[in-house]
Amino acid sequence: MEKPIERIVDAYVHFKNHRALEDLLQHRQKIAVDLVARKDFDFSLPLGQVNDEITVIEAGLRKLQIAER
Repeated sequence: MEKPIERIVDAYVHFKNHRALEDLLQHRQKIAVDLVARKDFDFSLPLGQVNDEITVIEAGLRKLQIAER
């Protein structure tokens, strides 16, 4: 089953919305930094999910870069 982030990224790639992908990536990276900084709870599961989303977003950005060549 396709993850929601994959559908979002696919839509941004389809419409060649590089800026939206960059913003989405920055937002997820900030969340990851915030989760790593927290020591009051085990955030390994949500951190893993955010890292997976970052991977999907980066793949979308690579697709756009290839398409722009």
